[in-house]
Amino acid sequence: MQADVQHSIIHQFYTNDGQIGLRVAPSTLAINDEVSLLLDELTEVYQAKPSKGYARFLNADDEQETTLKSDFPELLAQWRKHELEFVEFSQQAAKLLHQQLQHYGILEPGFLLIATYAERGQDFLVVAFLPSQDGVTIAPDLSVDRSSQLAISKVQLAASINLREWQEEPDSTTYISFIKGRAGRKVSDFFLDFLGCAEGLNPKKQSQQLIETVSRYAQEEQLQADEARQLRKSVYEICDNQWQQGEPVKVKDLSEQLHEAMPRERSFADFNQSQQERALVDEFPTDRTTLRKLVKFQGQGGGLSVAFDQELLSERVEYDPHTDKLTIHGTPPNLRDQLRRYFGIDS
Repeated sequence: MQADVQHSIIHQFYTNDGQIGLRVAPSTLAINDEVSLLLDELTEVYQAKPSKGYARFLNADDEQETTLKSDFPELLAQWRKHELEFVEFSQQAAKLLHQQLQHYGILEPGFLLIATYAERGQDFLVVAFLPSQDGVTIAPDLSVDRSSQLAISKVQLAASINLREWQEEPDSTTYISFIKGRAGRKVSDFFLDFLGCAEGLNPKKQSQQLIETVSRYAQEEQLQADEARQLRKSVYEICDNQWQQGEPVKVKDLSEQLHEAMPRERSFADFNQSQQERALVDEFPTDRTTLRKLVKFQGQGGGLSVAFDQELLSERVEYDPHTDKLTIHGTPPNLRDQLRRYFGIDS
């Protein structure tokens, strides 16, 4: 992470006799190589999470489903106005999380990391609940010692707040990004309650809408099959690059890059504006898994799972819509080996 770390602090949550306890740190961590390494690892794990959501802080006009109001946005604002020191702000935030854990009866030991850093001209606040696990280490005297270690790779509760965007564009719905909970779980909902925010634009829905808009654009521009395939591939590569950088997609920038790769009389941005109620918003987050539909065909059901690059259609892969038959010419080596062994060939 090419970032300038400004403040960082860690508070501990522990369990005792069926209760969740809190031990707050009295001061910030020293900014040294170890802390930078910790934040680098956390950032790498966070960026690699395939599914992230975007949110904004709740305001007085919002209908709040949670019964436990969070003062986190107010505390954050007080710290930004220098009405609170960073340590006091973080301690109050830890107490809010402690209240949430008690309220929901969650017994989850771990560490709350709160840190601020500057990167690419922006100021960020990262809030992450770091789970711990027992492990063994080698002490300086070469004896074996048991210790509690951070399990950063297992982080499921983390959020990054773009402080500059929050202050300069308070109506934005994407200045907070967070890790979305796994299917069937609402861990992220609980964390959003603690932060006092609500989900804004849904990356999966926005990505699906982008795919549909690209398809309509290719159709109305009467692109040939190869041109349409190149259009989808270009859109995917541009959006994937933004996703890897943790940045949202801007329709204007996307349109300009597409025009450089495939000049057209009517730009993608102009076409999007003509869609009225179906138009994409000017800027939105994307979901990488959904975006793969731009360049891949994939599906599963009835014990069968199939996926292949769209450029293989009509080449190595043929589809007959009348008989619903898919013909593959040249199976992948590992699949071919399994099939030959199954039929007793070369065994």
